[in-house]
Amino acid sequence: MNNPEMNMKFMQIAMKHLPDGKKFLDDKGIELNMEDLQPMLELLLNVMNEAYELGKEQAAEQTN
Repeated sequence: MNNPEMNMKFMQIAMKHLPDGKKFLDDKGIELNMEDLQPMLELLLNVMNEAYELGKEQAAEQTN
């Protein structure tokens, strides 16, 4: 799925939780800037898209 609207919603969710993730990494002594975090955000979006599709498939199966 490559739905720009859904990707924007997923990015908003990721950005909401980014400070917690950054704090976790900082507490572990891992310093990353936003440029370093970009590949991880893309990976997270891929995971969120797959989870969304799985939920959609399961919902469709339950209605049949």
